[in-house]
Amino acid sequence: MENNGQPSKPFLTKGLDNFFSGIFDIWRFIWRFFTEVLRPPLEVKEFIRQCYMVGYKSLGLITLTGFITGMVFTKQSRPSLAEFGATSWLPSLIAIAVIRALAPLVTALICAGKVGSSIGAELASMKVTEQIDAMEVSAINPFKYLVVTRILACTVCLPILMCYSGLIGMMGSYLDIHLNEQTTFAAFLQNAFDKISFLDLWASLTKSIIYGFTIGTVGCYLGFHASQGTQGVGKAANVSVVVSMFLIFIEEIIIVQLVNMIR
Repeated sequence: MENNGQPSKPFLTKGLDNFFSGIFDIWRFIWRFFTEVLRPPLEVKEFIRQCYMVGYKSLGLITLTGFITGMVFTKQSRPSLAEFGATSWLPSLIAIAVIRALAPLVTALICAGKVGSSIGAELASMKVTEQIDAMEVSAINPFKYLVVTRILACTVCLPILMCYSGLIGMMGSYLDIHLNEQTTFAAFLQNAFDKISFLDLWASLTKSIIYGFTIGTVGCYLGFHASQGTQGVGKAANVSVVVSMFLIFIEEIIIVQLVNMIR
């Protein structure tokens, strides 16, 4: 078919063009972040404010989720180990599960839902109301002020939240084990960290850093390129959560495979 004398592209061709164009835009967005983050000056006040919003504002939800995760996982694991008379392995089992997988993954998913949606909605709202354009007119670099500070805050705060979530999860597990097996705190710690290596700690820390960068990048990219008025704000917030969680699971699979190869 022809449109105004020009042959129209097939649907598949248009889809491929949009896909590769989107990949290029994302790559250019990430590359711009790395060039801007190394270029002074750094927006220190805004970075600290974002760390407060990402880190401190998430502590309550992280505390509740981490504690419940550790306690529930312990309760669910006890009957299976009790069948073999191996309840003494509970601390080691919980430590391996929490430190290797649950702490970084649960923390990342919570932050993807809470922080990612917030970043996407905030930047999308600024985009559709032309506040970002006004910043450019005022000789302020909106990318450095809005995007760089948020991605850095997510990348820095998520490892801290992960460590805190792991600690709270272990405390929830200890409480349940102490009430049922009367295990002392010293014995719990000794058994828990007997099977944990530095590779496990570094792997969890690396995962949390990558997850934080992913959450910040996805939320900022979708918010910074929002359109369609107020409808675009809700879309940016929703898609930020979905895409962030999807990428987190993909990264989890890849990192686990790499760590197992090293192990």
